[in-house]
Formats: sequence, C-alpha cells, structure tokens
Amino acid sequence: MAARDDASKVKVMPTTLAFLALTLGSMPIMLMTAETANAQSADLVLCDRIAADPADPDKPADVRGVSEITPSDVATAIKFCKRVSATSRRALYQLGRAYAANGQVTDALSAYRKAADKGSSAAMVELGTVLASGSAGAKDETEARSLFARAAQAGNARGAANLAALSGDGGGSSDPAEARAMLVKAAETNSAEAQFQLGLMMANGLDGPKDDTGARGLFEKAAAQGHAAALDWMGSFAETGRGGPEDKKAAKNYYEKAAALGNDDAKAALERLKCPLVMKTKKGEVLTHLCF
Repeated sequence: MAARDDASKVKVMPTTLAFLALTLGSMPIMLMTAETANAQSADLVLCDRIAADPADPDKPADVRGVSEITPSDVATAIKFCKRVSATSRRALYQLGRAYAANGQVTDALSAYRKAADKGSSAAMVELGTVLASGSAGAKDETEARSLFARAAQAGNARGAANLAALSGDGGGSSDPAEARAMLVKAAETNSAEAQFQLGLMMANGLDGPKDDTGARGLFEKAAAQGHAAALDWMGSFAETGRGGPEDKKAAKNYYEKAAALGNDDAKAALERLKCPLVMKTKKGEVLTHLCF
C-alpha cells in the first residue's frame, strides 16, 4: 500500500508542478495587464480633467469640463488624450479639441470625424459647426445638417439647437418645427444647454410662437444648474420685467453669478446697474451717467 501511495504521489507531482509553473508564470502577465489598465485609466482621467467639454453627453457626471482648454494644458491634453483615443470615443473627441486649441485644424477635423463615426454626438456637433461655417475649408451645409440631426436624435441639445438655427436660415429641406421638437425632447432630459437654447428660441420667436413667459421659465431652470448664459438672460428678464415680475435685486444676483462664471455680458450689465441714470442732450447725445 505504501509503495502504491508513494507511486501515486510521484505521478501527481509533475502535474501539480506543471500547474504551479503555469499559474506563477501567468502572474507577471496578469500584473502587466492590470498596470496597463491602470495607466490607461489614469491617462483618461487626466484627459477628462483638462480637455472635457462641459456640454458633451459622454462626459462623466463628476467631471466639470472646460469651455476652452487652457493654453498651458494643450500639449498635455494632446499627449494623454492621444494615448487613450483608440479605446475611448470621448478621449478621441477631446483630442480633437486639443488639436483645435493648438491650431492643428486638419488633425482636429480628423479626430472629430473619427469620434463622430464612433457615435460621439459632441464630435458631430463640432464637425457640423465647422462645415456649416466653412471656417476650415469648403462650406457643406448638407453634411452639417445631417450631423446636427444625428446628434439631435442622440439627445444632444447643441445638435438640436444648431439644426434649428440652420433650418431657420432657410437652407436645405429640414423641417424647422421638427428641429424645435428635437430640442424640446432634449430639454425634457433636464439638459441646461437644451433649456437655454429652447428658451432663446421662445424669446426670439424662432421656428414657433414667441413666448416670454415660457422662455423665462426655461432660463430659470438652466440658471439653477449654473448655466452662465442662462443666468445672464435671467438677469435681463428680471431687470426689465420681461416674462414675469420686475426684480432689480434678483437681476443683480443673476448677473453676479453669471459674471463669476466669466460671462462678459453680465459683467457689462453689472456696470450698467451701477450707473442707471443717463443724462442726454436734446439731440439724444449722452452727456454723462449718474452712478450710485
């Protein structure tokens, strides 16, 4: 019995050793894979932090984003966003933003198009904007409209707003009412940008009836989410009593919040509030401002 036990042990050991060798041998590979994944994650975090678009639906909720990439961060953004652009469509879009900030227009458009092909609605909007304006070559409103429509259908508020604006210019065959309807749907998702853009359309009577009360309600919702332009418009509506009660104190508060976010119109409005009375000649020429 003892001999059979020893023999059986001898037979088992090579298999066990082989298993251990295989397991241990795979550990460096597993560790390398984990390290690579962590490195890629760290690269994406940095890419997001310095190059994310605040209006990009792909942006993580805990990432604030930047309206413009800081010049001193451009080279870093290109470096780290490029590293993860093959596996992340938002990083690819953000790489396009970094290229654009660096004046590399051709590279930016290429990145936008690749990101758009992967489903980035933000990239669709950026590419469409360039094509609609012709700022980087031949103007192509047909493709721009198609890109805006795709973005709007994906729930992108800017896509819906740009589609409505392009339709409002009278170009192409898009239905302005349909474009506005897309924007309404986007606003219903509590998108501050959509609420602001729809408010503008209502305030200006674009592609539908003018509705100051409705516009004010939308501006207020967007302002509550910290939308700088909406805060400025709410200040204007409150200052003049447009679409609701006049409230100078509330107007000043809205302007101050918008100015703190860098809105130049709000900064000018605050200066105007300091000097509300204007003395003019009989011809209507401004003599001086009376400040308080």
